[in-house]
Amino acid sequence: MLHSSGGHPPNPPYVRDVSLLPKAHLHLHFTGSMRPDTLLELADKHGVHLPEALTGAEPPKLRATDERGWFRFQRLYDMARSCLRDPEDIQRLVREAAEEDIRDGSGWLEIQVDPTSYAPRLGGLIPALEVILDAVDTASRETGLGMRVLVAANRMKHPLDARTLARLAVRYADRGIVGFGLSNDERRGMARDFDRAFAIAREGGLLAAPHGGELTGPASVRDCLDDLRASRIGHGVRAAEDPRLLRKLAEKGITCEVCPASNVALGVYEKPEDVPLRTLYEAGVPMALGADDPLLFGSRLAAQYELAREHHGFTDAELADLARQSVRGSAAPQETKEKLLSGVDDWLAGPAA
Repeated sequence: MLHSSGGHPPNPPYVRDVSLLPKAHLHLHFTGSMRPDTLLELADKHGVHLPEALTGAEPPKLRATDERGWFRFQRLYDMARSCLRDPEDIQRLVREAAEEDIRDGSGWLEIQVDPTSYAPRLGGLIPALEVILDAVDTASRETGLGMRVLVAANRMKHPLDARTLARLAVRYADRGIVGFGLSNDERRGMARDFDRAFAIAREGGLLAAPHGGELTGPASVRDCLDDLRASRIGHGVRAAEDPRLLRKLAEKGITCEVCPASNVALGVYEKPEDVPLRTLYEAGVPMALGADDPLLFGSRLAAQYELAREHHGFTDAELADLARQSVRGSAAPQETKEKLLSGVDDWLAGPAA
């Protein structure tokens, strides 16, 4: 959607505050949710020497469209994760993630985590998962934010590891796990290698939400649908390159967890206006805007809605529609969904500032 004023849509003179718009947050990674100041304090607490890229006032300069760039991104993420060493650190991270989400208008958060990454410092896989689930339960009760967990396998590891995680996720479904994902570099490992893990998760009642269509093209999204029977797609933006795939996503009501700022930070698209939000939206593909890894990308949930408004000309009515799509695509209980959807209507009916 290009405009004569240098490609940017004009800002309407009166707009509602997107941080007051009720919404659901469906794509937020565990370590990546950390506040920069918290990272510095935890590094100091545990005597971890952080690289300069993680200690500056600005987010690190990243680009993950090649092997070297992805390796650097992963290395920075791993350095940040190494600062989470005891249950108190986990509790702090989760509580602060909840506080940030509430500040941005979120009424429901599904935080994504691979517990195997935290197991070595927290006494093993099961103790690590229990520490995480306890932290989520406590933060949810204390802040009032609906919070659940999506357990994600790492596609860089063996598919048997993913099956172990899927069984564990199903076992703890009554403790707050609602979904099963697949993250890390989608250029490595075929989606179909993980089909059994996803079958275990689906049979156990968990939502299937693998990453796809971010660093590679539409075929990655199709593989998630055909091989993993995904009901949500982490990212999915590259589906915009295939009209038939867009129709399929729209017809099946598959929600794409679109993270615009992340796409630009990692070099998937050069500029915010290049992210195909309009293409997806106008094709009828449900979207849930997400922040992905605010620690590394420098912006949280409300900023994604601002980006849609500023760079793609989304009106308040359209932003409200995006918020509704995020709620409907969530694993929230029906009562929570109805409350949030009602709040969206109230936001839109209220006066613009």
